[in-house]
Amino acid sequence: MMENMQEKKNIPLLGDDFPEMKVQTTYGMMELPQEFSGKWFVLFSHPADFTPVCTTEFVAFQKRYDKFKELNCELIGLSVDQVFAHIKWEEWIKENLDIEIQFPIIADTGAVAQTLGLIHPGKGSNTVRAVFVVDGQGKIRTILYYPQELGRNMDEILRIVEAMQISDENNVAMPANWPKNEILDDHVIVPPVPTVPAIKERSKQAKEEGFECFDWWLCHKKL
Repeated sequence: MMENMQEKKNIPLLGDDFPEMKVQTTYGMMELPQEFSGKWFVLFSHPADFTPVCTTEFVAFQKRYDKFKELNCELIGLSVDQVFAHIKWEEWIKENLDIEIQFPIIADTGAVAQTLGLIHPGKGSNTVRAVFVVDGQGKIRTILYYPQELGRNMDEILRIVEAMQISDENNVAMPANWPKNEILDDHVIVPPVPTVPAIKERSKQAKEEGFECFDWWLCHKKL
């Protein structure tokens, strides 16, 4: 029990550096996260090649690949399969669905899956559908886990990358369902002030800087 708890603690968490690793991919050997230094990247695992849900996911990722690149973000897939299986599966997708997969796929022996915590015993022996969003400094900014039976929403992953970049650049937070929030529409949230004197100056600050407030702790603006 204690060993299992220790293993879980060693799984990368939000704000951690992405673990350094050498990986075999369909584009040759790569060193992560150095390969994407200065760029964001999304590493996503899938249970296995030649499976129905995974095939739909790879097509969906590829169709949005240009949008990810516009955000200075790369994609890299992973499953515990040989590189030859990855390449053959890519060929099948090209031949049958007319989609060419243009991002690398890691051929994992199990070591990467172990390091990143991608095997969840309660969901079988294959890698779950994990997503790691990593920023240009190699920091893990978002982690998502999906079960094998549920395909991912790629538009949400795109939204995450865009939202995190805007948050970093402007020191703001994003409301639920941004940019289509039910209260704030496409506005972003201005961080609340931390002191009583600052609270008393909030209305004046809002007027000077051009943002709106429901109260001192809930202020918003349009970028």
